[in-house]
Amino acid sequence: MRGLIGKKIGMTQIYSESGSMIPVTVIEAGPCSVIQVKSIETDGYEAVQIGYGERKVKHSNNPLNGHFKKAGVQPKKILGEFGVVPGFEYKQGQEFNVSLFKVGDHVHVSGTSKGAGFAGVIKRHNFQRQPETHGQTEYLRHPGSIGQASSPSKVFKGMRMPGHHGNKKVTVKNLEVVKVYKEKNLLLLRGSIPGANNRIVTIAK
Repeated sequence: MRGLIGKKIGMTQIYSESGSMIPVTVIEAGPCSVIQVKSIETDGYEAVQIGYGERKVKHSNNPLNGHFKKAGVQPKKILGEFGVVPGFEYKQGQEFNVSLFKVGDHVHVSGTSKGAGFAGVIKRHNFQRQPETHGQTEYLRHPGSIGQASSPSKVFKGMRMPGHHGNKKVTVKNLEVVKVYKEKNLLLLRGSIPGANNRIVTIAK
């Protein structure tokens, strides 16, 4: 298996054997069940669909309930796909947990960043404020010029301007696995990951 779906618990710190402090993020990784094995013959590509977090049958619609019943598992809250490992045989209902990872591994974590609403260019793009002298009064936090007047007479695509900030998918790569608690399905990663506590994240090898 190339990864798991999990939940961000929060951040803390631990100490290494040498006594140095390590900031870590605690993630509840799995357990995840295999819901569907996709193949080139039936789906056009190879992947493994897994589910995380149980939900009540009444909170899921009939097509999804049938999908889970076929796999022989309880309805799941979150579904996700990962690439297949060549030569490994996947079966519906098969379960994977945090034992997939070991100390020293480097993983990629994807999650939804915290939303900050509509933000200006200073907060959103780290612009500098304009000078407060030479007659400047009410344009201190304005972006300044966003294009030319006569030629080409347009605002180019990608111009950094005010707008919606945060609440988008962010991936942090190569985070080191510091500790694995198999009995509690907890994963401790060095550094921070995107999103608020209790947000869903994917951990890929």
